[in-house]
Amino acid sequence: MKPRALLKLFVLSGLGLILAACAAAPTRPEVAIPPANVLLESHKQKAEALEREGHLHKALDEWKIALAIDPRDAAAQQRRTQLQARIERAVADRIRQGREALRREAYLEARRHFLAALALDPANKVAFEALQNEIKEIRFLTHTVARGETLAAIAERYYGDRARSEVIWQMNQLPPNPRLAPGVVLKIPEIPGVPFVHPAPRVEPAPGTPRAETQRDEAPEVNPLLVGAREALEKGEFAVALADADKLLANNPQDADAIDLKKVALYRQGKSQLAQQRFEESYKTLTQLARLAPNYQDTDSLLGQARVRLIQRHYSEGLRLYREEKLEEAIAQWRVVLEYDPQHAEAKRNIDQAERLLRSLRERQQPRRP
Repeated sequence: MKPRALLKLFVLSGLGLILAACAAAPTRPEVAIPPANVLLESHKQKAEALEREGHLHKALDEWKIALAIDPRDAAAQQRRTQLQARIERAVADRIRQGREALRREAYLEARRHFLAALALDPANKVAFEALQNEIKEIRFLTHTVARGETLAAIAERYYGDRARSEVIWQMNQLPPNPRLAPGVVLKIPEIPGVPFVHPAPRVEPAPGTPRAETQRDEAPEVNPLLVGAREALEKGEFAVALADADKLLANNPQDADAIDLKKVALYRQGKSQLAQQRFEESYKTLTQLARLAPNYQDTDSLLGQARVRLIQRHYSEGLRLYREEKLEEAIAQWRVVLEYDPQHAEAKRNIDQAERLLRSLRERQQPRRP
């Protein structure tokens, strides 16, 4: 028999053994696997809770997982269908509002609606292309925060309306209820139809006030590198923002502003890479963030998603290579699976089986001694 035909015979027989082993593999005694109905109910409860909290996209993922466990669950099927329809309506409404805002040249408002659409449907091309191609550069002033200032006070100063603080909050991607540190530079966006109020004149110190005292009240200058990093982050230029943050930290490893900026840049970059199915890059980025800030937002969840996708990709690639009789390449793919999940039983069994086939093939190919 020719070597290639022999290899094919071994591979086909080995693949049958692999699949049979996967189906008949006994449960490891040290691991207690929950019954399917327990897992099903757990994911259904998570889906309901997420839906109540308004996290519709995550809720839909949970319903899909529940149906993967039991595709015949009628209640889960109905809830998934209802939620999909709800998300589609909400996305369509956000895109409509974004289009209307574009017609009014209210670019900041349009940007908010399109981002909300992407939060509901990360793969929505209409919202993504609108953000990329139709949102014009927003004109803005810059404001250096003074001691004791709040967003409401700054909004009143520039817009004459304290309620406009939300516009400044969104423009600068600030966290909820932010504490403004003196010296931070904020972008104050122009609102079409709302002229800027002239900034309040600087109050001169009273005669006889010591100069040292007035200097303590003045906001310190902000490093231009930090300003550039923030602008790069706002534009989605994550590599630039991270490079600038690292330069700042090289000079001062305790720079709180640089550390915060690096966290945000890593988080947004990792999330963007995950949405683009660049799973290896996303996993590396989010791993770096997890080391820097272990409990940062939903980093653990995103890291878990990237890890699962990587395992699935490399495991499937190993099966494909195995079917093509490329045993060594298949083994290499399954070894990558074990790097992400050292306890992956199927990958271990497949490697053992493929290595046995390789050894048998090499032994048969060796010339017999007379």
